Order: sequence, then C-alpha cells, then structure tokens
Amino acid sequence: MDSISAYIGLDVHKERISVAIAGSGRDGEVRLWGTIPNTADAIAKLMRKLIERHGTIEVVYEAGPCGYAIYRRLSAMKIICRVVAPSRIPKRAGERMKNDTRDAITLARLLRAGELSFIWVPDEVHEAMRDLVRARQAASHDVCKARQRIQSFLLKYERRYQGKPWGTRHRTWLANQSFEHAAQQIAFQTYLNAQERAEARRTSIDEQLRQLLPHWALAPVVDALQALKGIGLVIAISIVAEIGDFHRFANPRQLMAFLGLVPGEHSSGNSIRPRGITKVGNTALRALLFEAAWCCRTTPKVGAWKLARRPEVSSAIKDVAWKAQVRLHKRDRGLLARGKRSQVAITAVARELLGFVWAIGRMACPAGQSATA
Repeated sequence: MDSISAYIGLDVHKERISVAIAGSGRDGEVRLWGTIPNTADAIAKLMRKLIERHGTIEVVYEAGPCGYAIYRRLSAMKIICRVVAPSRIPKRAGERMKNDTRDAITLARLLRAGELSFIWVPDEVHEAMRDLVRARQAASHDVCKARQRIQSFLLKYERRYQGKPWGTRHRTWLANQSFEHAAQQIAFQTYLNAQERAEARRTSIDEQLRQLLPHWALAPVVDALQALKGIGLVIAISIVAEIGDFHRFANPRQLMAFLGLVPGEHSSGNSIRPRGITKVGNTALRALLFEAAWCCRTTPKVGAWKLARRPEVSSAIKDVAWKAQVRLHKRDRGLLARGKRSQVAITAVARELLGFVWAIGRMACPAGQSATA
C-alpha cells in the first residue's frame, strides 16, 4: 500500500462516471476530479493522465449492471483495479445524503483506509457460464409462476386435482378441462400454452448446459460434486458457476458465511441475542443447497439412479461423498430427535453439506487452476 501514490474511486453509471482521488497517506487530500463519459476511450485517457500525474494508482468501483468491463480494461493496462460489493461498503450512521460525488469520494477514501471488501471477478468464460446458469434460474422461476397461474385459475372455479401434480395424468386432466364460456376456455388455454413455453425454454437451457460443460475447464469440479447425494448436474454446475475458485476460501466456515448459512447475532454487553442465519450472498444458490439437503433425510446408500448418472470420479472423492451421506443423515435424525423443527434441521444439514462441497471442490480443482476453456 505504501507504493500507491493515489487512490481512485469511480461511481459508475450507464452514461457517465464520477471520479474522485484520495492522496496517499492518512492526511492526503480527498477531492472530486470530475465526470467522464462511460466509454473505453474516455477511461483510457483518464487513466493515462492520472498515471502521468500521480505515478502508481489503485482504482475501485462498485459491482453493478455495467459488469466487469472496466476491471478487465484497467487490468489490461497493468493498473490495480478492485471491485467492491455495494452491500459491504461501510456507511455512517445518520447519513441522509447520497449522490454520485459523495459515492465516488467515499470509495476513494475507504480504499485508502483499507476498509473495503473486494469481490472475486470471474474471467470471460466463467462469467459466460454463470450467465447461462442464471438464465436457467430465471426460466425455472417462469415455470413456477406459470404453474401458479394455472392452479389459481382452477381454484377459482373449484376444480381440484387429487393426485400428484404436474405428472402425466395431471397434464391429461388439465387438457380435458372445459369451461362454459369461450372466454374462460381461451384464458385457461393461454395459461397452459405459457407453461409449455416456459418448460420448453428451461429444457433447452439444460441441454445447452450439457453441451457446453465438457468445454469448460471447471467441468471436473462439476463432475466431482455430483458424487454427493442430492446434487445433480443443475445444482453442481450452479454451485461451481456462482462460487468459482474454491481455493479463495481458506476454510469451509468462510464459504458458509459467504452464502449466508451461519447464525447471526445481535448482542450488547451481557445481553446475547442469537438470530437466524444471516441470509447474505446468493439467494438462488442457497435455495438449491436446501433442496439438496432434503435428500439427506433418506437412508444412506448409493442407489441405481446415482450409479447410472454419476460421472466417474476418484475413489477419494467417493469416500468423501459417502462420509457426507452418513454424517448428514445422522445430523438430521439427531436434530429432529431433539425436537428441532424440520426447517432448522435442514438448514443445519445444508450448512454441513456446503462443507463437504468445499472439500470436494478443492480436491477436484488444483490451486491456481484457471476457469478459462
């Protein structure tokens, strides 16, 4: 940090960027430099000017809808660039004013003070796979919404299906529904068509994931995670796409905290007030881990379905996966026997499952391996 001559804070927006500069040293001046257009040429020109004036600089900006283009552009220019999560930026109590100027100045000042928590920036290939995974999550959400519309429409007319929903028989029952008025029939058919399109889109994305996975350098990690009970292709590729390099977490507790699966606390003095899990981090990925954790309630075994669909992995990874089955099943049974609610037990199981995910992820991907294809 002593070699840095100036710290640059960028408040990035679609059209313009506000720039602030903090001088080196605790008493260095912090001031607004001005605004520039959010274009590659304008950014490069600014950085050359700042390097000429200050020497070695360090730049920071908030993660947002503009992505990581600025980070990659500055890294190509051999400039130290950081990206910070907006939710982790310290804020003063009682602060009631917020604008681009203040945001840029705050970033520069906190960067100089070392008070910012930086995020891991994926490379282009990893980001592309993550985009496809998130598109799959959006498609799955659309399927759920489409099904909810159908169920709500039928409930309004007191039509209830008693069997398992969304199976072959249920779909046949839906297709045979008829209504007295033509407008009702058209509305119902519109909902059915929307559901079919949403499911087709999700199926198409699943197929694209299967085709692209072998060309991804982190495919061995995805294959290894599928050795764990409850984790199939979709959950495994979602975990790897969202977490990335498992070696950036020194221990599993850091990964658990990263995904918000650790207990919260609000204590003062002798008053200790435990809270539920913090729920920070990726909500969709946390939900997938809960889904996988429910499978750990059944008796530990490697069934025919798992044997047929599990990719070939090393014996060491198989041993870890079997150890996870036995431990997580015992953990769930023990918590339920003590009278814990099922949601509490599943949360604890999901947290420990993430620890095994961390272990297998580090075993399958050597330290320093790139995610580029």
